[in-house]
Amino acid sequence: MKTWRIVFMGTPAFACASLEALLAGRDPVVAVVCQPDRPRGRGLDVVAPESKRLAERHGIPVLQPARLRDPAFQDELRALAPTLGVVAAYGRILPREVLDLPSHGCINVHASLLPRHRGAAPVQWSLMSGDELTGVTIMRMNEELDAGDILLQRPLPIRPEHTGGTLLTQLSVLGAKALLEAIEGLKAGRLQACPQPTTGVTFAPRIERAHCRLDWARKAADLERQIRALAPAPSAFTTVRGKLLKVHRARAESGSETAPPGTVLHAGLEGLVVETGEGSLRLLEVQLEGRRTLPVTAFLAGFPLSPGSCLGDP
Repeated sequence: MKTWRIVFMGTPAFACASLEALLAGRDPVVAVVCQPDRPRGRGLDVVAPESKRLAERHGIPVLQPARLRDPAFQDELRALAPTLGVVAAYGRILPREVLDLPSHGCINVHASLLPRHRGAAPVQWSLMSGDELTGVTIMRMNEELDAGDILLQRPLPIRPEHTGGTLLTQLSVLGAKALLEAIEGLKAGRLQACPQPTTGVTFAPRIERAHCRLDWARKAADLERQIRALAPAPSAFTTVRGKLLKVHRARAESGSETAPPGTVLHAGLEGLVVETGEGSLRLLEVQLEGRRTLPVTAFLAGFPLSPGSCLGDP
């Protein structure tokens, strides 16, 4: 079977499983396109994307255009004579000029069962929405947001212990396997693209700071899902005595308390239990601003709270 020249477009760690799968195959990856290096962390050191570091270890040329419509970038891409563009969490919508450059177009590895959760953060929103099933979709790309025709889908059940981080890792591996299957199917001519259903469309926008703040008036079960979805980063948070408190693990519990939401019900050897709009939330692992992550009993030993005190903005 004839080999295809592949241009890979992806930026974060999620993309690396698909890139590694391609690098281990027969089709040459002629370039990796990713976002520019950016400042990260508390020190704001400029750090290269994970996909760039992986490409450089394999001696693959890396392109980091500031603008996808830049004619110089498009000329570089055209000179590579790509057969197929493969996109996985690149972070930008591709213009028509780029989509049309590979002779067989561009396909995308998306971490949800489309049309549910189109957008930048499908994994986090699937957990926050209480979905029982997610998966990956390999689709042909168009100029709309995650609206291209579906080539294949592979499901993955969401388990109670899943966090955003662990679910993303599993989906990246599943997506890499599905990607190779899709490419082989396209080469053999046995894979036909199907339009996405027009019903069941939801959107998963980029996670902003407002999505991370715990609203104690919500149900405890909703808050537990929010905390799982945002772990290990960017993390759900509340405030205590004017300080930011990240919550990395928690468990929803039933209760018949009548205290206002955000009120501390128990704080001590029995743990830290907070009233919500429905039920209570037992905090298990927290991180006070400027400090390291601690089990809640260790946190309370250095930052004691008493029943009746309040978490969250007044």
